[in-house]
Order: sequence, then C-alpha cells, then structure tokens
Amino acid sequence: KVIEVEGLVKRFGSFVANDHLTFDVFRGEIFGFLGANGAGKTTAIRILCGLSRPTSGKVLVAGIDANRPEDIKKRIGYMSQRFSLYDDLTVKENIELYGGIYGMTMKVIRPRTEELLDRLHFSQYGDTLISSLPLGIKQKLAFAVAVFHDPEIVFLDEPTSGVDPITRRQFWEMIYETASRGITVFVTTHYMDEAEYCDRVTIMNEGRIVALDTPSALRK
Repeated sequence: KVIEVEGLVKRFGSFVANDHLTFDVFRGEIFGFLGANGAGKTTAIRILCGLSRPTSGKVLVAGIDANRPEDIKKRIGYMSQRFSLYDDLTVKENIELYGGIYGMTMKVIRPRTEELLDRLHFSQYGDTLISSLPLGIKQKLAFAVAVFHDPEIVFLDEPTSGVDPITRRQFWEMIYETASRGITVFVTTHYMDEAEYCDRVTIMNEGRIVALDTPSALRK
C-alpha cells in the first residue's frame, strides 16, 4: 500500500469537508476520485499532499504520517487544477525551477530536461514563455514536470478540465505510461468517461465516499 487512509475527517468550522473517509491505494495503481464540484475531492488531495492537515483520522502517504507534511512533499508530485507553471518563465526555466525545488542538481536536471522535451516532441518550445503556449501543451508539460523527479505518487487535481478531447486522450496516454513505470497516479475528475480509465474509482458525494470499486464492478 502506498496510501492508507482510515477515518479521515476535515472540518472548517462547523462545515465537514471530509466525513470519515477510509480507503487504500496500491503501488503503480491509477486511482480515481470522482465527484461533483464541492464533493470534497480537493480537500482530501490537499491533505494527502501535505498542504493541509486532517482534523482527525489516520493518513499515511508513502508510509509517512500526514502530520509530517515536509517529509511527504519530497516523495510526491502534484499538479493542481489551476496550472502549476509560471507564465513569465520559459519552458526550460520552469523545468529547472521545479527540478531545484525537488532537490535535484543542475547536473541531473539539464540532460533530463533535454530528454523530456524530446520525448514530448516539445524541443522547439524550450525557450518559449509558458504564457504563449496553447492550453493542451501547458497541461502536458505541467504533468511532465510533476513527475520529473520520479516521485512514488503523483496527485492530479482535475488535470483535464477545459481541454479538447484529443488532448485529453493524449494526457491519459501519459498517465498510463507513468503508471507503467511504477508511479502511483491519484487523479480527481468529474468526467464519468475518465473514471473508466482508472484501475479503481472512489465516488465522493458531500464529503463522503459512497462507492469504491473497479469501473466494471461499479457499472454492474
């Protein structure tokens, strides 16, 4: 198990955003969190990423307690709903910045950057400002940057909202390729068809888990 959650509660005053969530996620799995806006998906993902602390319950990410967020952050990648790339930096500068934040040295970052741009067929964009790139390219790049340091788990918060169907399909191909390298992918979405691409899906409603199973079992 790479994530263990038992009885997770998150309150904001009298509002309960996560109401006794319990689930496990396994290594190399594509695990989906499906639910409408306001279902509590982003709150849960922020706790798992070490960006917010649980009110109560047991939460282990890569074997580390959620109350030790600094240790968790070193082991994971994260791509938020609103792009995590800096518009006023070039593609290469963004990659170098994130590589540095993840504790990599320039000696490692430089060749990996070339290799990454080559793999995505983005070599011509290396010196382009992020602000002038199309949405689909930004999204693929943001995902590539989130797994640049080979984390154990990558969290994707509604990564394909607002992009066209072709880009969405290409994005999911990148997710499959990442999972095949043994990286666990934890993805939130409100698209039913995207839930089908996951190994297992959790359906959230009003802060609670109402179902958790494989897509085919849930369909039955």
